[in-house]
Amino acid sequence: MTRKSTLCRQGNAEPEVCCGRCFRLSTMSVQEIQEHFKTNNKTREFSAHSAKVHSVAWSCDGRRLASGSFDKTASVFVLEKDRLTKENNYRGHGDSVDQLCWHPYNPDLFVTASGDKTIRIWDVRNEKCISTISTKGENINICWSPDGQTIAVGNKDDVVTFIDAKTHRVKGEEQFKFEVNEISWNNDNDMFFLTNGNGCISILSYPDLKPIQSINAHPSNCICIKFDPTGKYFATGSADALVSLWDVDELVCVRCFSRLDWPVRTLSFSYDGKMLASASEDHFIDIAHVETGERICEVQCESPTFTVAWHPKKYLLAFACDDKDGKYDNSREAGTVKLFGLSNEC
Repeated sequence: MTRKSTLCRQGNAEPEVCCGRCFRLSTMSVQEIQEHFKTNNKTREFSAHSAKVHSVAWSCDGRRLASGSFDKTASVFVLEKDRLTKENNYRGHGDSVDQLCWHPYNPDLFVTASGDKTIRIWDVRNEKCISTISTKGENINICWSPDGQTIAVGNKDDVVTFIDAKTHRVKGEEQFKFEVNEISWNNDNDMFFLTNGNGCISILSYPDLKPIQSINAHPSNCICIKFDPTGKYFATGSADALVSLWDVDELVCVRCFSRLDWPVRTLSFSYDGKMLASASEDHFIDIAHVETGERICEVQCESPTFTVAWHPKKYLLAFACDDKDGKYDNSREAGTVKLFGLSNEC
């Protein structure tokens, strides 16, 4: 299996002509990145929902951040320098919005997965749902294929449904005999990965979905999976509180990160593949250097964190916690999204 080259995230076709900022950050040493976050470690929070935020994700151009919530809505923010400005609130689901993702190369489209047994595709240009697609179960995870042609959604009954992103028709379903947690294509779009309750990573060929390999990755529930933008690694998080880093070509574990004490719920690679953020019920987000395993920094939180997402062009991390609104009612969920990596001068 050969790895395809990754384009510069600023839109240039060849790494050799990549913008100066991309090159400068991508060549920073561990110590230089640590120094960067000593002066860029401010966190700012923004009101997004009336209940707990389950998912945050950036558009491919980094201009917008979307969030999904227990309050049955999705919100979209526009990034303006050091702040997020809410652009619109998207209503229509009849149950919690548990996960969402953006189209891989169209910054105007995103899709939400809900417990109401539907997914909805939204267009930010006209601020409305352009398609509602029914599924057979309560949906809990979703991903968009790297080529933009297919959406995969998994439900609580361990069924993964594949939907044609152009016709919005269901083109296949797979029932699995194990607990399916998170799902993802590899960057080359020729394999489909699932993490499961047996601590394994199940790998299927795509599009024929034939089993290729099952990797015993962790001694307990394997919860989440993310591929790094360069195509070199993927990472998994587990109930054993470990994050494991895997070589995509060799399918071998190259290192583990063990600074968390609770089950790892969410992962995200920085745009250049240099850093990996991981979070759990621990009251901090661990940011590690991928190649050495060293801690870059930790982001302090007041409550468990269940979703993190690095910006696709900058060292900015969006996340959401299980916060309570102590200002008015400590039993009410705050529904905020947060942005880490802002300059201390902001």
